[in-house]
Amino acid sequence: MSDSTILLLSGSLRKGSYNRMLLAEAKRVFGDATFIEGDLKLPLYDGDDEEANGLPAGVATLVNQIAQSDAVIISSPEYNKGITGALKNALDWISRNKENPLVDKPVLVMSANMGRTGGESGQLMTRTCLVPHQARVVPGPVLTVAMAHDAFDDEGHLKNEMTQNMLAGLIDRLKKEIALG
Repeated sequence: MSDSTILLLSGSLRKGSYNRMLLAEAKRVFGDATFIEGDLKLPLYDGDDEEANGLPAGVATLVNQIAQSDAVIISSPEYNKGITGALKNALDWISRNKENPLVDKPVLVMSANMGRTGGESGQLMTRTCLVPHQARVVPGPVLTVAMAHDAFDDEGHLKNEMTQNMLAGLIDRLKKEIALG
């Protein structure tokens, strides 16, 4: 898999977010590959602005990153029992591109959250929002890291062995999806 390019998307814009930590763990577990971090700091979708100016440069960059990647890994918290605004906005903008780069693209979705469910509701909504994009979402098991403030050690690695094993299993499934082409 050393020739794979993986796009990492965090639904949290915060640099020190637990979801960025979870993406770093996924990167470590995946191993040899080229990893790109996508930037979801995009303007809010506005149809009038799109009509007048086309896709913003940041959206065009994100679309190109998705198109050039072999797979996408999304890790996102939930905000108020739903998908984060940054992630939903990015998915809305991506759908406005002439050709949707997520069609048939392997996508792994996971979440880390401070609460006891680990972002389960937000993850379900993220998966639902990916349906019209026709992405090949890795079906599961669903990886939710609850009580994220206590889930990582000082080096940023997951503490819980069961969670580590679940992540490793999901990465293996993602590699199989990539191999399918």
